[in-house]
Amino acid sequence: MRPAIFLPPPDPGCVLLLLVSWLLNPARSEITSLDSGNIDDILNNADVALVNFYADWCRFSQMLHPIFEEASNVIKEEYPDNNQVVFARVDCDQHSDIAQRYRISKYPTLKLFRNGMMMKREYRGQRSVTAIADYIRQQKSNPIREVNDLEEIKSLDRSKRNIIGYFEQKDANNYKTFERVANILHDDCVFLSAFGPVSKPERFSGDNIIYKPPGENAPDMVYLGSMTNFDLTYAWTQDKCVPLVREITFENGEELTEEGLPFLILFHMKDDLESLEKFQQEVARQLISEKGTINFLHADCDKFRHPLLHIQKTPADCPVIAIDSFRHMYVFPDFSDLAIPGKLKQFVLDLHSGKLHREFHHGPDPTDVAPGQPIQDLASSPPESSFQKLAPSEHRYTLLREKDEL
Repeated sequence: MRPAIFLPPPDPGCVLLLLVSWLLNPARSEITSLDSGNIDDILNNADVALVNFYADWCRFSQMLHPIFEEASNVIKEEYPDNNQVVFARVDCDQHSDIAQRYRISKYPTLKLFRNGMMMKREYRGQRSVTAIADYIRQQKSNPIREVNDLEEIKSLDRSKRNIIGYFEQKDANNYKTFERVANILHDDCVFLSAFGPVSKPERFSGDNIIYKPPGENAPDMVYLGSMTNFDLTYAWTQDKCVPLVREITFENGEELTEEGLPFLILFHMKDDLESLEKFQQEVARQLISEKGTINFLHADCDKFRHPLLHIQKTPADCPVIAIDSFRHMYVFPDFSDLAIPGKLKQFVLDLHSGKLHREFHHGPDPTDVAPGQPIQDLASSPPESSFQKLAPSEHRYTLLREKDEL
C-alpha cells in the first residue's frame, strides 16, 4: 500500500522550464548515484557532499532534479576537485535500507555530509539553483574567524557559545583538527582562532582551546585532551556547543523530530526560569548516561498549548514533564517528584523497557506503582504523540506510515 501523502503547492513556472531542459539533457551533470556498495566510500572521501534523497514517483522530486543538477554544474566550475564537493542522490524506492538508515520521511530531502558524517541540519532553503549553490559556497567558507589582536576577545558576544583556539602555526595538525570540528559545529558555536605572536600569551603550555560559555561572568573551560585526536576534540566541543537541554520551537520542531529520538520535555512558562534550572540540573545529574537515547527539551507552555491538551493539561498546570515517544505521550507524576533521587531516570528507563506503554494498557505491574500519571482509562491507549505528525514542508511529500494511522 502506497504511503499517504500531503501535497504542498507547486513551485513557480520556471521549474517547468528546468524540468524540460533536464528531460532533454539527462546526463549533463555529474550527479553520483549512491547505493549500499558505494555510499560509505564516496561520502567518507568527500569534503562536502549534498545528497538528494528522492523517489521517482514523487512529483516534487521530479521538479527538483533539473535544479539540483544545474546547481551541481555551477559548483563544479568553482570546485573542480572531485572530493571538494560531491552532489549525489539516492533512489529511496530502490534503496529503502539507505533511506531508513538516514531516517528519510519526506521526498525530496537534501542532507549535507562532511567527510562521511551527516550534519543534523538538512538543507531547508529555497529550491533554486542560486540558493543551493550559495548554500554550498557557505559550507565551503571558513567557519573560523581569525583574531588579530587579543583585545578582540574582550568584546565577544557573550550571549553566544564561543570556542577559541590558540595555535603556534596554521598548517599544524592541531589546527587542522580544530578546523574540521568547526566545519561540523559552526551552526552551534562561534569559532575563533589566533596564531603565532598574537596567540603566544595564551600558549603558555602549548596550543590551547578554550570554551567561553554564555554569560559575562561564566568561567572559561579548557580542553585537556589530545588536539590531534578528532574524536576526542569533537566530543568535547559538541558537549560545549550543543546544550544538554535544548528549547523546542515551531522553527526547529521538525528538525528535532528528524533526529529520531523520543522527547523528554519540560513544559514551563517562559519566565519560569527556576523550574527550567531544576530540570536542567536533574537531567545532568540523573540522565547524562541516556544522552543519545532521548532528547532533553523545554518548551513554552503558552506556545505549545496543543501538546498540553493531548495530555489534558493547560498552561495553568505548568510546569509539566512529559515524554513523547512519537507514538504516545506519558506524563511524569508530579513536578515536585523531580528532586527524588533516580525518579526522573526511572521514568525514562520505563519508556525504553516498554513499561510506560504496558501500564497504560493493563494497569500498574503487580508489585509496582504506576510511574506515569494515567491520563485516560487504563483500558484505552495513552494520548497520541503531538510531534510525530508535523505539518508538511513546502515542496515535499510527507510520508505517513500505516502504523501511524493506528
